[in-house]
Amino acid sequence: MKIGPFTLAAENPAVPGCTLSGKVIQDTFVFSMAEGTDISPESYPDHKLWLAVHGSMRVVTEREIPLGAGQGYVTPVGVPVGIKAESDSVYVEVLLRKETVMNPVLKDKEVFELKDLIPYQDGKIVNLDLLSSPKMKFVVMSFDEGTGLSEHSAPGEALVFALDGKAIIGYEGKEYPLRAGENFRFQKNGLHYVKADGRFKMALLLVLE
Repeated sequence: MKIGPFTLAAENPAVPGCTLSGKVIQDTFVFSMAEGTDISPESYPDHKLWLAVHGSMRVVTEREIPLGAGQGYVTPVGVPVGIKAESDSVYVEVLLRKETVMNPVLKDKEVFELKDLIPYQDGKIVNLDLLSSPKMKFVVMSFDEGTGLSEHSAPGEALVFALDGKAIIGYEGKEYPLRAGENFRFQKNGLHYVKADGRFKMALLLVLE
């Protein structure tokens, strides 16, 4: 595994005329769509969370809904829904099992701006659990300038989405600068810490084992 900041978009470049998909971590997949491609509407027995990380797409359901980088969408249950790319685009799909508890701030069939779901608070770290189940947790966090998380180990694999500002990630004895739009992977039991460089927001997808 490559250690350090990266972007899912750079790791999954579009192939002209094609859609690509691959596993990121448990129950989480990345899709790369070339401009003009689409995934036909299908209905699903459980919700899915779509997180756009690059490009411009449209969710196709009873109506077409724009979905751009930094935005999310929870698919409805039992209603056909698809997606099409207006430009080369990348998005992450998280499967939400029946036991997943979804925060009421997330409403299916509505696009939301991930970084706007949580405020900054002077001198504090703010944490908002968006999704939780026995096997996963998805949270957004905001850090005021000068705040951070002390060194600890991850109980499972984790994927960080930097949403706003900058931070320093300490991982296994080395420090890495992280900026909005970048990602970072933690292996299970990987020792890490977070130091905000100014104000900083991130989302964390954690696999619980």
